[in-house]
Amino acid sequence: MNYPNNHLDNRAAPLVVPVAGHERVLHWLKTQGPASTAEVASGLGITAEAARQQVQKLVADGLLAGETMPSRGAGRPRQAWTLTEAGHSRFPDAHSTLTIQLIGSIRQLFGEDGLDRLITQRAAETRTGYKKAIDPLPGLPARMEKLAEIRSAEGYMARVERDGDDWLLIEDHCPICAAAKTCQGFCRTELELFQELIGERGTVSRETHILAGGQRCTYRVKTA
Repeated sequence: MNYPNNHLDNRAAPLVVPVAGHERVLHWLKTQGPASTAEVASGLGITAEAARQQVQKLVADGLLAGETMPSRGAGRPRQAWTLTEAGHSRFPDAHSTLTIQLIGSIRQLFGEDGLDRLITQRAAETRTGYKKAIDPLPGLPARMEKLAEIRSAEGYMARVERDGDDWLLIEDHCPICAAAKTCQGFCRTELELFQELIGERGTVSRETHILAGGQRCTYRVKTA
C-alpha cells in the first residue's frame, strides 16, 4: 500500500519508458513477464538478432537470468528470460533504504502498536485523496481507469484490462516492495480501499501478489 506525501514514503516519480534498446527489453519483460528471445523480438518489433544482443547485454549486467518454462503445447520446456533482483531494483523503489530505517526506528521507539497507528492514519489520508478523485466518476470503466492512473503516478506501473465480464487492475511494479516486506501493514488495507472505491459496481479480489512471489499484483473486479 502506498502512502504518499509523508515522512515514511516519498512518492515515486512516474516511470518513463526508456528509449535505449536494452532498457526497452528490460521494461518489456517487467510488464509482460518471462519470455523467450523470439517473443521479445516480436513484442518490441525488432529483429531476432537485435533482441539476442540486447538480452545478452542484460544477462552480462546481471539484470536478466534464464528460466525454464513449461512448454505451451507438445514438446520440450522452453527457456525464457526473467528479471533478477538487480533487474527489479532498476525500477522505482520509493527510497527503500531510508524507509526501512525509519520503520525500524518507529518500531524501536513506539512498538508495533505505534507503527500500526501510523499506518492506519496514513491509510485514511490516502483513502481521502483517492475518493476525492474517483467518487465523482459514474461508471466502473471510468473508475478503473482513474485508479490505474493514480497508481501509475505513484510508481506502480498500473494498467486496466478486460477479462470477459470482469476487469483486471494489473500492477507490474511495487515501488514500496522493500518497505512492505519489512512491514506488511502497508498492504493491509489495499483490498478494503479498492472495494470501497468500486462500491456496489463489483467485487474486488487479489489474484497475484508480488510479496507472495508473484510476477505482479493483480486485482480482479467481478461486475455486479
